[in-house]
Amino acid sequence: MSATSVPDKTKRIGRWYFGGIASAMAACCTHPADLIKVHLQTQQLEKVKVTSLIGRIIKNDGILGIYNGLSASICRQLTYSTTRFAIYETIKKHLTKDGSVMPFYQKVGTAVVSGALGGFVGTPADLINVRMQNDVKLPVDQRRNYKNAFHGFYRVFREEGIGRMFSGATMASSRAILVTVGQLACYDQIKQTLMNTGYFKDNVFTHVTSSAVAGTIATVICHPVDVMKTRMMNAPPGHYTGLFACAKDIAKNGPQGFFKGFIPAFVRYGPHTVFIFIFLEQIRQNFGDDPE
Repeated sequence: MSATSVPDKTKRIGRWYFGGIASAMAACCTHPADLIKVHLQTQQLEKVKVTSLIGRIIKNDGILGIYNGLSASICRQLTYSTTRFAIYETIKKHLTKDGSVMPFYQKVGTAVVSGALGGFVGTPADLINVRMQNDVKLPVDQRRNYKNAFHGFYRVFREEGIGRMFSGATMASSRAILVTVGQLACYDQIKQTLMNTGYFKDNVFTHVTSSAVAGTIATVICHPVDVMKTRMMNAPPGHYTGLFACAKDIAKNGPQGFFKGFIPAFVRYGPHTVFIFIFLEQIRQNFGDDPE
């Protein structure tokens, strides 16, 4: 490469922590939709429309009420997403260091491993995130009133023990596997397929198209697990004896019980996935390492 040539930014390689940063940035953009999703998933008997729910939140807590639990949401992304992206990208670099392209089954397998570990690492922050978002629904005398994520960690550790911080870890990891397969593996595969046609370049349009489809896939395959995870994390200690008990309770409302909050989840996961990969690709292209 001559001294006057301009390096191709699309060839730059991302660093292990870029995914966590991009995910935290995306969370700031989509947190209100995530908050509404949690509220809809945790209601059992009362049927409240999305518009009524938003109005109630704003009436009780002001306009900033739609950002309840933002600190926990960011903390979750910096633990959960940093872990899954770091593992996925590390394995991907190892498998493609000879210039080869990963087949889809390897992408799925890598996503399963990285999602499982990321889900486990992010469980404590996920627990606090769900509780802080749902707090506004509770009667005043029953609210936990966590000031921020770190206050929530301290309260759970002191009042319920360290074991409770990993309550729902199995469910969180199962969900994380599905999300990571839907987001990372599918995004990689869709982007690769589009670019192989010759009609798409490594640009924002391709990133948006690939991530929108990946976000749709992730929402559809993980939503039932997401409903169970949210219900278990928000339940009082000992309320559910296990996954089957939780599933049985949700099933009292019929099959649709497992898809409560699907529209807000889709509204959240679709844009959230798009934001993640737009931010990630821009960070990679502007701050990544040039190939050797």
